[in-house]
Amino acid sequence: MITPRNVTRHELVGLRCRVVGSEDESLVGIEGRVVDETTHTLVVETDDSEKTVPKPYTTFEFEIPGDTDDETTVVRVEGEAIDARPAERARGV
Repeated sequence: MITPRNVTRHELVGLRCRVVGSEDESLVGIEGRVVDETTHTLVVETDDSEKTVPKPYTTFEFEIPGDTDDETTVVRVEGEAIDARPAERARGV
């Protein structure tokens, strides 16, 4: 089960996210659902397109689902904490 404590080691595809900080100011404000992930990027499906966002030097907020459909928790994550291959990150490598 995904929690605020383990989000950096969990699968991110499917989660809603928002870019809240970045060295590239044009990325700030991108929000939508994560549809793909590579070692150094997240692909976020917005209302009108897909945006590829680099993980390094970017701060994300992820919505973590709760016990009910109405319940979510927002967790802020520095991109450096998730800048790895998803499988390696899940294993803690």
